[in-house]
Amino acid sequence: MGRIVLFGATGYTGRLVASALVGRGARPVLAARSADRVRRLAEELGGLESATADVSQPGSIRALVERGDVLLSTVGPFLRYGAPAVEAAIDAGAHYLDSTGEPPFIRRVFEEWGPRAQGSGCALLTAMGYDFVPGNLAGALALERAGDGAVGVRVGYFFTGSGSIRGAGSGGTMASMAGVMFEPHFAWRGGRLVTEPPARRVHGFPSGGRTLTGISIGGSEHFALPHVRPGLRDVDVYLGWFGPASRAMQAIAPAGGALMRIGPVKRGAQALTQRFVPGSTGGPGPEERAKTGSLIVGEALGPGGDVLARVELRGPNGYTYTGDILAWAAERLASEPGPTGTGALGPVEAFGLRELEAGNAEAGLTASA
Repeated sequence: MGRIVLFGATGYTGRLVASALVGRGARPVLAARSADRVRRLAEELGGLESATADVSQPGSIRALVERGDVLLSTVGPFLRYGAPAVEAAIDAGAHYLDSTGEPPFIRRVFEEWGPRAQGSGCALLTAMGYDFVPGNLAGALALERAGDGAVGVRVGYFFTGSGSIRGAGSGGTMASMAGVMFEPHFAWRGGRLVTEPPARRVHGFPSGGRTLTGISIGGSEHFALPHVRPGLRDVDVYLGWFGPASRAMQAIAPAGGALMRIGPVKRGAQALTQRFVPGSTGGPGPEERAKTGSLIVGEALGPGGDVLARVELRGPNGYTYTGDILAWAAERLASEPGPTGTGALGPVEAFGLRELEAGNAEAGLTASA
């Protein structure tokens, strides 16, 4: 079994992943920028090995891993800080996975780094947390149930429970999401990837006697699900965290996309948005996370857009889930036989649908009756 190296271990998501790994009986190497903080965390979790590494010194990240290891990165925002870890994994021939939910970074992993990783003999699994494993699973299950007649898939992400959106994700995630809302997103349309702004489309998903509304965003599903179902014409991913405001976001998306190409306007809008992001550091504690849950809807579509099969997955708070599913995936990558291929892979392609379904059940995310 290869070593699991967790880079970004002292951050909010990193700590959740580290605890989940230890809870599974693993002994990861914890790595972070601050030697004192990572050493204290390693001691708290049972005397784990620790190391220091910084994105400003790529060689320090490369020194963390060797061929056969697994490098798990939770260092974000990934558009700013994520590249050195991917480069280090490819250079070493180590498997890589991360917690990003940033569409432009996901696209870079699949289009730029994926071919290089294939040549290096390692696998890259980006967006392996709440963003965007559940939608890959829900979409694949819906396609499986629909059979050969399905030519499209539609996925929606929603949170449930009595808590606020603050409890559904950390301030860091909300800050990252605010930033990428001004970057180009994408969709799978007519059998090819197309660039488009976020919130280009709005869709309502019926669930429990009401309609849940989401805005279109880019996700790993757009790259991964066409690999699972060759010939898939359309893949749409919707984020339903904004409720009634979804329609307003759609209305400003075309003008916003044009304006955001103007540097000063983009920087000003990002700064303004950050003011409305609660708690830009840290994240919700256990009690707050317990108040919210996850609902992910997957729909397989026929040639006329009719729904041929529908799957609803329900589970814990997105951050609780992210810690658990990343720990599960890291263990699978480090163990024999490892992933089913090399290069940039989606979760279904990397592990197989049945194993991914079982891993999600371990993390508390299952199909509702």
